[in-house]
Amino acid sequence: MQSELQKYIPTNAVTPVLKLLKRDDLLVKVKNERKTRHGDYRKLPSGKHQITINSNLNTYRFLITLVHEIAHLEAYKAYGAFIKPHGLEWKQTFQHLMLPFLNPEIFPDALLPLLAKHFKNPKASSDTDAPLALALKQFDEPNNKTFIFEVPLGVSFKLYNGKVFKMGKKRVKRYECIEIKTGRLYLFNPNAEVELIK
Repeated sequence: MQSELQKYIPTNAVTPVLKLLKRDDLLVKVKNERKTRHGDYRKLPSGKHQITINSNLNTYRFLITLVHEIAHLEAYKAYGAFIKPHGLEWKQTFQHLMLPFLNPEIFPDALLPLLAKHFKNPKASSDTDAPLALALKQFDEPNNKTFIFEVPLGVSFKLYNGKVFKMGKKRVKRYECIEIKTGRLYLFNPNAEVELIK
């Protein structure tokens, strides 16, 4: 497990992460990219606990996702099965588990203020925290995608699933986009990545 994890998380995070995993006797599987999630936690029918995480995440997002999923198990153990998946118990557990990692030996200085702000009230996904998500994406492998907030009004773009949209106006935080085929209105986070249609 140690050599496997070293490929995915910052070097100085390996030892504290292994302590968390050992404490919980947790099975961690690294999966091919899933478009709808970075990772997930579940209790297996055998009674063991499993976390899966996408292999394509940069080291900082991988670490945040791993601790996010470990927090689900810790909250389950401390508060029982009937709590909300991303409710107060999970938030407090996630904050507590993440705190030792929030230092310049693990995260770049540029990310630390954004992480500190995010972990005052962590969300179900770091992707919904647009400034943090954009900062984290700087560490991703380059791709040919464009952020929604960069798409000019009226320009068409497509998603990973092939659906084509036309860019609309900005609301308070999100952008209105019309699906070309159905005419339905969708709202997009500013940091969603799309492919422009030339």
